[in-house]
Amino acid sequence: MATLESCHCSGAGGQNNNNSILYNILKNDSLATTEEEQQPTPQQNRQHRAIRQQACSCSSSRRRGCLRSPQVTCKAASAVLVKTLRFVKNVPCFRELPEEDQLLLVRNGWAPLLVLGLAQDRVDFETTETAEPSMLQRILTGGCGGQSSLTDRQGEPRSEQSAGIEGVSLSDIQGIKAFLKKCWVLDISTKEYAYLKGAVLFNSDLQGLRYLHYIQSLRREAHQALNEHVKLIYREDSTRFAKLLIALSMLRAISPPVVAQLFFKPVIGAVNMEDVLLEMFYGK
Repeated sequence: MATLESCHCSGAGGQNNNNSILYNILKNDSLATTEEEQQPTPQQNRQHRAIRQQACSCSSSRRRGCLRSPQVTCKAASAVLVKTLRFVKNVPCFRELPEEDQLLLVRNGWAPLLVLGLAQDRVDFETTETAEPSMLQRILTGGCGGQSSLTDRQGEPRSEQSAGIEGVSLSDIQGIKAFLKKCWVLDISTKEYAYLKGAVLFNSDLQGLRYLHYIQSLRREAHQALNEHVKLIYREDSTRFAKLLIALSMLRAISPPVVAQLFFKPVIGAVNMEDVLLEMFYGK
């Protein structure tokens, strides 16, 4: 019979995480079952495999990481953010939009535009894994009265960033790194980056846009211009446009709070990024 001893999840320091209470309970249960039934049924085998998978704690979504050199990386990210906002302000079609639409597009597009800028400037970064906070730490950092760190005083869910949990999910870091690597492997040109930024900036999927149809047309124009450029320059590569669209889909999966937490919080602390963007963009 397959038992929990076959799980090889590595915890801190590369050692098997065999000391957790959940692991020992499940392991003892599986050993007791072995003593009672020497010939388990296929259904029991499936149940034990499911238990073993649930006990496994090696999911990267639960492990967290932070920048290894935050001062260097945050400085580079800040420079890219300045360049990104300057690019947005210099787009004539963007300046023609009402201020409400401009704000909505900037608030929702700054993070993917920043990561796209990191790819263009080939800003790489290294991370180090941080210890996941215990349940006691989550409770103690959640406020008075022993509240959970994942809820506020009104019982509303709180983000991991506002709850004081350090670092970001390793799966989020891997997503950003995978996108950067995709761009670098494709060796995206300056014009292609410009068209990709246009496609990201004019996001017609947002709710509340006043000039929705106009923004939709701008997004289509960006895709069309990118496609025509690729056909002209890369005639022998019929799949390049599709690869660029795949890169765009990877970019849209990157969360703005994750970008703020990873690249800016180590330097500016728990500052509202929207306030920073407004100050940089409009001087308000």
